[in-house]
Amino acid sequence: MAAKIKKGDTVVVLAGRDKGRSGEVLQVMPKDERAIVRGVNLVKRHTRQTPQQEGGIISKESTIHLSNLAVADPKGGQATRVGFKVLEDGRKVRFAKRSGELIDG
Repeated sequence: MAAKIKKGDTVVVLAGRDKGRSGEVLQVMPKDERAIVRGVNLVKRHTRQTPQQEGGIISKESTIHLSNLAVADPKGGQATRVGFKVLEDGRKVRFAKRSGELIDG
């Protein structure tokens, strides 16, 4: 199946404690059906000091399940479903079902 959410997309969180927040996808893990989104699902990690890194409590993004994410509409920024269509030049592209705008031009 073609990926509906890709690295670099702006997505909206549909469920969980960060519901309604949006951010950029940093990484997608298709096997686990999870993604890391900038500024969403932050967890605190207690880390020991190393020569390269300072110790203490650091906040970092944790993975979030793809079912809790929706691509943000390029027009309005609201959550939208994603459709696929083949253009005249043969390229298969994603489009927002809410507005009809192309997601990857």
